[in-house]
Amino acid sequence: MPSAKDSFKKAVKNLKDYIVLVTVDAKKYNDANMQILRFLISEQKTPGVYVTLNKPYDIIKRAMESSKIDARLIIFIDAVSRTEGGTKKIENCLLMGSPEKLSDISVAMEQAVSSLPNEKRFVFFDSLNTLAVFNSPSTVARFMHFLTAKMREWKIGGVIISLEKETDPKLLDELTQLSDARLDLGGGK
Repeated sequence: MPSAKDSFKKAVKNLKDYIVLVTVDAKKYNDANMQILRFLISEQKTPGVYVTLNKPYDIIKRAMESSKIDARLIIFIDAVSRTEGGTKKIENCLLMGSPEKLSDISVAMEQAVSSLPNEKRFVFFDSLNTLAVFNSPSTVARFMHFLTAKMREWKIGGVIISLEKETDPKLLDELTQLSDARLDLGGGK
């Protein structure tokens, strides 16, 4: 079976701007994320925005550093770490405080994407199923429609991660229609 990096590389090979939905088995989640990020950052030298709804920014940054991925090319939007008094900026990260604040997350993403220096950029959205824990299925679907439309408007690469067995199949089907490719990595059902 090909690696996550090789599968992703093949999926975007002929695409300049793209949206890729990546479903992954929970056991392979961390490794798949790091492989895709390594391809985007280390091989393609592409700066990006990493929206984390799963783990605090400092944990992801450490994981990237231990995987020899240059985290300096990333602006993080951390919707996990609790903050006092709303949004807070530290280093190259915006702390949002909650995955429920979808409008705040979208505004932060727009600001982060527009501040990236290159024409070639990406958004790495981690993860769809966490969003579904904090918001209704219809709210998540509307937000993902909005987000994919913004990614197309920004003319960037978009990666949306979801745990394979923990996301509503109807939502995955809907998002698959909005995506240029869907990668199913690992596990099987």
